[in-house]
Amino acid sequence: MVQTPAWPPHSTPRLFVDEPLSEGSEIRIAGGQAHYLLHVMRLKEGAPVKLFDDRTGEYLATVTATGKRDLMLNIEGKLREREAAPDLWLCQALIKKDRLDWIAEKSCELGIARFVPVLTQRCVADKLKEDRLRCQMIEAAEQCERTALPEIAELSKLDALLRDWPSDRTLLFCDERGGSPLADVLKSGEHAKSAILIGPEGGFSDGENAAIRAHPQAMPVSLGPNILRADTAAIAAIAVWMALIPTNKG
Repeated sequence: MVQTPAWPPHSTPRLFVDEPLSEGSEIRIAGGQAHYLLHVMRLKEGAPVKLFDDRTGEYLATVTATGKRDLMLNIEGKLREREAAPDLWLCQALIKKDRLDWIAEKSCELGIARFVPVLTQRCVADKLKEDRLRCQMIEAAEQCERTALPEIAELSKLDALLRDWPSDRTLLFCDERGGSPLADVLKSGEHAKSAILIGPEGGFSDGENAAIRAHPQAMPVSLGPNILRADTAAIAAIAVWMALIPTNKG
């Protein structure tokens, strides 16, 4: 007996669309996304495309018309609802842009809810290109079948971050100077609403370290005996949190 091929096929391209999607509506794709679909994937009329909007979920669409620089899609139906992102923030001090891009990409893959860029005394940069980070996250979400993108907060100085920190959120301070093992802290399951704080390449200054440790919501934690680079520490900490917080396993 001949089996019916899976539909849509596994090779179906998947794109983020920054506008609300709904079943039965039409959408025009242009720019770089159109170039990808038309000239890289070489889609023709009738071809399937998966779309997600970071609002309502993921949809299956079909190409209904193609032009030289754009194409029209008809949204056939919803494939799944937008996923519920675990309530984890990453508070990341600015580092070199290529490594910050990598953190944005991988933290999106792992499923954080919010990315909070932080300016500290030893940061090698003092400006942030939010659009660049968002592009990294979008590409990661497209490839990893995420339906939710992390929110990107405005760049804030460390003292302002600590001053305005919410009283109901644990600040897991990854400190190379020592702290409780992160895995031990999380095994209780009591920190499902938390944030991970990672410093810049040169670490936090003595004054910054003392200010963080003095904060009532801060909890110094260790990622092991080795000193890690900022980008390694960020992804390692997120991975441990995702593996051990029970509410993330639903």
